[in-house]
Amino acid sequence: MNPFLEIIIRGIGAFILILLVTRLVGKTQVGQLTVSDFVNAIVIGSIGASMVTDLKENGWYYAFGLFLFGLLTIGAEYLAMKYRPARKVLEGEPTVIIHNGKILEDNMRKNVYHMDDLTMQLRDKGVFNIADVEFAVLEPNGKLSVLLKSQKQPLTPQDLQLPTRYQGIPSEMIIDGIVIQQNLKQNNLTEEWLYRELEKQGIKSVQEVMYASLDTEGKLYVDKRQDVMAHVTDITDKLPGKIPQ
Repeated sequence: MNPFLEIIIRGIGAFILILLVTRLVGKTQVGQLTVSDFVNAIVIGSIGASMVTDLKENGWYYAFGLFLFGLLTIGAEYLAMKYRPARKVLEGEPTVIIHNGKILEDNMRKNVYHMDDLTMQLRDKGVFNIADVEFAVLEPNGKLSVLLKSQKQPLTPQDLQLPTRYQGIPSEMIIDGIVIQQNLKQNNLTEEWLYRELEKQGIKSVQEVMYASLDTEGKLYVDKRQDVMAHVTDITDKLPGKIPQ
C-alpha cells in the first residue's frame, strides 16, 4: 500500500478512536485536568501519533492499546467517582496556600509551588495585593481558589438589601443564519414573530443574521453578518500606513 494512503487511513482511524475515548471519558477530564488526567492525555495522544506514523508496526496493535488505555482511564474515573479514598489517590486533594492571610511556605514546598506561581494566579483572579487575601486554596487541577478578606470583597445587591430580577440563560434564536426551531417552541414563539422582530431592526432576511438570542425579559439581541460601524477600536500597536524612513 502507498505509505501516504496508509497514513491517511491510519490518521482517520486514530482521530475517530481518540474522539471516541475523549467523549467516553467525559467533559471533566477535558475541562479540569488533574495531574493524572494530564498524564493520561499525553499517553493517549502518543499512542494515537504512533498509530499514524509508525508504519512498521500493525496499526491494529496501536488501536487496541488506545482502546485499552481508554477503558483503564474510564475505569479509574468510575472508581474515583464511587470511592472517595480512591479519588484522593487518583486526583489528589486541595491544599491551603494562604490561611487567615498568612502564606504557608511548607504547603508550597510540598506542591513544588513558588511565589511567582502564587502571585501570577492571584493576578489572574484580579488580586494584586496578597494582604487582601484571607484564604487561597490550590486545587488538584492546579487552579487557585481565592477568598478575599471581608473588607475587600465587592458589594452585592444582597449586601445593600436591593431587590433583583431573575436573570436566566438567553435562548439562541438564530445561529449563522439558521433559525433554532426547538428554542422557538420552548419559548412559545413562531417564525412569524421572529421575522417581525427582525424587520423592526431593518433586517429583511434571516441569512443576514450571524447570531440572535432572546433574554428572560423578552429582548431580542441581533448581530448581523455585515456590521456597519463608524469606528472600530484596534488594541494592537500597528501603525497605519508606512513608517517614514
